This record gives sequence, C-alpha cells and structure tokens, in this order.
Amino acid sequence: MAVTRSQKCVIFTFSWILLSHTFVCGVIDAQTECTKQEFGDTSFVCVCTASECDTVQEPQVSKGHYAVYTSSKTLDRLKQRVYKIDSKPNITNSVTFTVNRTVTYQTILGFGGAFTDAAGINILNVTKDVQDKILQSYFAKDGIEYTFGRIPMASCDFSTHPYSYDDVPGDLALQHFALAKEDLMYKVPLIQRAMNMSERTLSFFGSPWSAPYWMKDNQNETGQGALIGQPGGKYYKAWAMYFARFIEEYAKHGIKLWGVTAQNEPTDGAIYKFSFQSMYFNETSQRDFIKLDLGPTLKERGHSDVKVMILDDNRLMLPHWADVVLKDPDAAQYIAGVAVHWYLNSFVPANVLSMTHDKHPDYFLLATEACAGSFPGQKHVMLGNWERGESYSHDIITDLQHWVSGWVDWNMALNMQGGPNWVANYVDSPIIVDADKDVFYKQPMFYHLGHFSKFVTPGSVRIDIHANEDNKLEVIAFLTTQKEVVVVMLNRQDAAVPVNLYDPAIGYINAEVPARSIQTYIWM
Repeated sequence: MAVTRSQKCVIFTFSWILLSHTFVCGVIDAQTECTKQEFGDTSFVCVCTASECDTVQEPQVSKGHYAVYTSSKTLDRLKQRVYKIDSKPNITNSVTFTVNRTVTYQTILGFGGAFTDAAGINILNVTKDVQDKILQSYFAKDGIEYTFGRIPMASCDFSTHPYSYDDVPGDLALQHFALAKEDLMYKVPLIQRAMNMSERTLSFFGSPWSAPYWMKDNQNETGQGALIGQPGGKYYKAWAMYFARFIEEYAKHGIKLWGVTAQNEPTDGAIYKFSFQSMYFNETSQRDFIKLDLGPTLKERGHSDVKVMILDDNRLMLPHWADVVLKDPDAAQYIAGVAVHWYLNSFVPANVLSMTHDKHPDYFLLATEACAGSFPGQKHVMLGNWERGESYSHDIITDLQHWVSGWVDWNMALNMQGGPNWVANYVDSPIIVDADKDVFYKQPMFYHLGHFSKFVTPGSVRIDIHANEDNKLEVIAFLTTQKEVVVVMLNRQDAAVPVNLYDPAIGYINAEVPARSIQTYIWM
C-alpha cells in the first residue's frame, strides 16, 4: 500500500537536554540525506554520484512556528526541523538573544563563488549527470542557491597556462581581442547552465589578474610589473577598453556583467618574481586609472551600470586605500564599492571595515575571495575538515557584522590535489571532484556557506541582535524581503549552549545550539 506524503509526517514530542519542543510536521518535500564518508579528518564529507546527492529543503515556516537548519561536526548537514514558538522562556541557565527588527544596517548583495578555469575543468571532467549535480548543489532551489559568480578576466593561477584576450603586441586598438577557448569551454557554458537552473537572479563580476604581457613594463604577465606609462596614457586607455570588450563579449553569450573589480590583488604586482599573473597598482595609480581611463571608457561604451569596485585585496590596506581613491570626486563618481580578500584577516582587526564604511557610507563593501589551505605548510585539500568550515562561517559573520554586504568564495570545484593550477598553488574548495570515481565530495565549507547563501537572500537587511550576557556564540540576524527573520548562530565550543531567541513581535524560541555546530533559524 502506498504511503502518502502526509502519512509520512508524524507529530511527536522531541526532547533535548534542558528543553522540550513540539515538532511540527506539514506536507513537505523530503530532504535527500547526506551519504557520509570519512577520510580520517575531523568530520566527514557528503558523497554525490550521478544518481544520489543530498539536497536542502525549502524553509517550512508558518505563523507561530520556526524552522531551524543544523550542520554539526558529528551529525547533521543543513538538516531542517520545525517547532512551535513559545510565549515565554522555559530554559534555565540560558543566554537570551533579543532581535530588534527596527534597527537596521546594510543591505545584503549575496553569496557565491568563482567560475575559474580549474572549476570548469573539474566540473566537466565527470559525466553529464554528475556535472548537473554539482551545479544544482550550488544554484538550484534544492541546493544552497548562490547568487554571485566571479569570473577571472582571462587567465589566473587556476588556469592551465597564462593567456590573455589579445596576445598581438602593439594592438592598442584591440582589433584582435577575442575570448579565449577557456572562456568558451569552461566558463560561459557553465555560467549559462547555472543561470538556467537558478530561480534567483545571478550577479556576475569580472576580475583581471594581468594585462597582456606586451602592455606591461616587465613584458611578462607574472612578476613585478605594471602597465607601461601613466594613467591617461595609451596603454591605460587600451587596458580600459579591454574591460569594455570583456563586458561586451560576455553579453553576446547572454551573460550580463553586474560589476568588475579594477584589479585582483594589485599589491601582488609589487612583489619581485611573483609566481603567477599579477599587475601593480597603488592607491593613487588605481584612482587615476579609474578617473582618467576606466570610468570614462565604460561610460562612453554604455556600461555605466556596471559596478566598479576598488582594492580587491586584503583589508590590510583599509581604510587608507579607500580614503585616497574615494575622496577624489572625479574618481569616486565611477565607483560603487570596495572589494576585500580574507587572507590576512587574522592580522588585521575587522573594525577597519567599519571605519571604511563610516568614512564612505555610500559605497558597499564586498568580500570577493577566500579559500582554505593556501598558506605555506598547510595541507591543501583536507577532506571532511570541520575547522575549515568554521573558519568560513566565522569570517562571514565577522565581515557582515562590520558592514560587508556579501561574501564570495574562490574556486567552486577543485580536484583531489587542489587544482589544476599552473604554478602548483593548490588550495581547498567546498566541492572536491574525484573524476576517477565520477563522484564529488561536499566539504563542511560547503554547508557553512549554505547556512547564509540559502536563506539570507539578496535584498535582506542586517538587523540588530544582542545578548543579555557575555557568551562565546557568534550570532548575526537579518530581515529578508519576505519579512522573514533569519538568525545564524555559530558554536565553535565543545559544549552545547542553551539559548532563548526573543522577538517581541512573536515570542520566544527556546533552543539549544549543539556543540561544534552552525544553525540558521527562520521565522515570520
């Protein structure tokens, strides 16, 4: 006899230590559970094949109830449970967090990752059904629903070799400009597939690593080098046109660019014998390039709506870099935001982000690159490492608490080595592809990111949440465009923490944040 979906729902009392809940079961689509596999690290990965891959349920939120999604070191991966909201607190020795919907901060732009050559190679290195599962995991309604995609303009270290869109020396008019085979094989087709899978609007931005070698004073895409001449000169004009042509060529494939960064990690180009593609700008040359070349060129070519972001480097340079560029009105008129990377965050307090916002409140802050396993001596790929997931969510919460409006990861998929990368600069990724077995592994990092990207939709606003006493939980709250409250709680401690979430508009959520877990709470 067939069992109906409603018959699969059972109402039962679910008791946790120190609290009691009534579990609420509606008619909902079942979640496909994680197929766990351990590789000897601190936690496990979820294995996905052509026929099987875990999914994420849509929130089942109704008046008087809340949904909570949990991922933990020992048990769950974005597991949804639904409970009743209480009229009063009923947990002793708990921390009370009060939500204030009327105190608002920045608007959220979104979350995502990068369509590098390496990501494309790895995704296309498995069978079509497995490819679809990877893209669905990131972009489909039953995935974590990324809304941002970063696109390297030509090659970067996560390519198989250096290349540009115009390798003809002296072609300042860019008559030979053309997208590379890597764009047409690894980037454009996967972006198009992601767009077709997503029910959300996707935003894409380009970032250049280097101009063609012949435009640079060291005649090399790598190493210590800058554009020939000075801002306003012919090479800077040609480089600005290169941006416009990139935007236009991608538009021919139905991919509209939301934004560009003026240069990936401009300080790398000051490092002698830097190993992969780089190009030097300091704050003054970037300012002058934007006001004399890039801004006017994009405006003249009809791309004024493309958001130009400065820095795209570590927050070590803030707020000084933003001060120099944005205090020049001729440059500032063309700029929308400040892009930051995470690599030196442990050495630089997050309050430099708030300082930058306070000085320049009309410009958004966007985290545009992060990855684990990048420092010397670190193991590049660590399958099932929970702490790397925690490092992601800790950084996201800290950034967003200091006015950052979104967070974009680096490669969306790498191989078991952490590549390919033409200079062996291997790192980790939220999805690792094992092409020999035609499978991929979802790392803890994937789920930590999903606790934000799935539920904190673009247009959401960060709202105030504060505790009644000191505690070690990391907590942040948002109000979505659908007027849902979303609270993310990260517990990096080895013990569970009982909490009361109090919203004056609806009552109390009496709960417990498990040890070594991240949770997302949602209610109307």
